[in-house]
Amino acid sequence: MKKPVLVIMAAGMGSRYGGLKQIDPVDEQGHIIMDFSIYDARRAGFEEVIFIIKQENEQLFREAIGDRISKSMKVRYAFQDIRDLPEGFEVPQERKKPWGTGHAVLSARDLIDGPFAVINADDYYGVEAFRLIYDFLIRQEEERERGGSFSLEEYVMAGYLLKNTLTENGSVARGVCTTDEAGNLTSIVERTKIIRKEEDAAYLDEDGKTWIPVSGESVVSMTPVSGERTAGQSDRM
Repeated sequence: MKKPVLVIMAAGMGSRYGGLKQIDPVDEQGHIIMDFSIYDARRAGFEEVIFIIKQENEQLFREAIGDRISKSMKVRYAFQDIRDLPEGFEVPQERKKPWGTGHAVLSARDLIDGPFAVINADDYYGVEAFRLIYDFLIRQEEERERGGSFSLEEYVMAGYLLKNTLTENGSVARGVCTTDEAGNLTSIVERTKIIRKEEDAAYLDEDGKTWIPVSGESVVSMTPVSGERTAGQSDRM
């Protein structure tokens, strides 16, 4: 049985942040956010991690985290390149940076041949999220091996209550989810600027001027996507 692999998107240079934020320490011991994610993922059962990075950052990334993590988990690298596109597509002349989540994951296609989970390098998820995802993927693999109703079109997302993902230090980007009565995810809409508003929240409308109220109890994805997407089951955190 193929074990689930953890894929970490770490190709962003953080242009608004001003540097390679994925390797900046967040505590007095020098840990970075990925240290906590990888530790939690290992506890949940993941034994291999694929880092999606820019090739020009490889040496710096290896020195900062990759070589250290390779002592406890199998580590591989995929390189996100703006020119790496599916057949029939080409880079628009005005495009300077790679695309988002979908393009990043596509860059790891030659390294993935089984179940996998995808996270951001600069978000904190918590061990429960990794356990939920890992257990779901393992159940899928067991079902596939038994010849059951396994489907490559079945996915899962660890959803969070919006109020638990906000900060007092500005806005956040989240994928606001809609679910049906059974907890199945029916759509995700990206909101790039969400702020805390008393007990709830608000997001900036497309006009760039109007703040639209949104419930703090809303289920959100930590990895926003462009436009609307549909998926499968959702577990709330």
